[in-house]
Amino acid sequence: MEKNIIVLVSGGGTNLQALIDAQKSGIIKGGKITCVISSNPDAYALERAKKNNIPSRVIPRKDYENNLEYSKAILKALDEEKADLIVLAGFMIILDECVTKAYAYKIINVHPALIPSFCGEGFYGLKVHEKALEYGVKVSGATVHFVNEKADAGAIILQKAVEVKRDDTPEVLQKRIMEQAEWNILPMAVSLFCQDKIDIIDDKAFVRN
Repeated sequence: MEKNIIVLVSGGGTNLQALIDAQKSGIIKGGKITCVISSNPDAYALERAKKNNIPSRVIPRKDYENNLEYSKAILKALDEEKADLIVLAGFMIILDECVTKAYAYKIINVHPALIPSFCGEGFYGLKVHEKALEYGVKVSGATVHFVNEKADAGAIILQKAVEVKRDDTPEVLQKRIMEQAEWNILPMAVSLFCQDKIDIIDDKAFVRN
């Protein structure tokens, strides 16, 4: 039975596109993207879903008075879509634990650094790369991890290192990490999950060959 992959988005959807491309080329085995849910009615990611005939839903954050009410609406949608795996692809809202507990070890996120470096509350988008450059690290990269109640603290599934170059700007580094790391390891992790190749032991994730 193919697993239902639900992708949560807020913006342009470059990681969604990487997943769509990986699905088309057969990299993702054992599952398919069955719905895209956006927190933003104007997200370009919705166009990407439409072009690829993937059903989508818009659940605007601004329609809910607080994070808990919003998270409950997302949870209801995930249940209705019979989600087996939830992928956060540039989804800009930290969901309440009512979602993370209901779907423990079924929600994955890609973070644009090598966790535990440059992660946690407030580390998103270009801010991550600004901090990495400020610190003067020689390598950065991306991490795919399960999502739990704490920001960027869930079990790590895959990581890939990317070289930091002397004249990098945050934008240049962001692009290199996306192209060389994020767009590779996110589809890979999704495929591993859909093939039941990830074991959880003592809150750590181990990939079976």
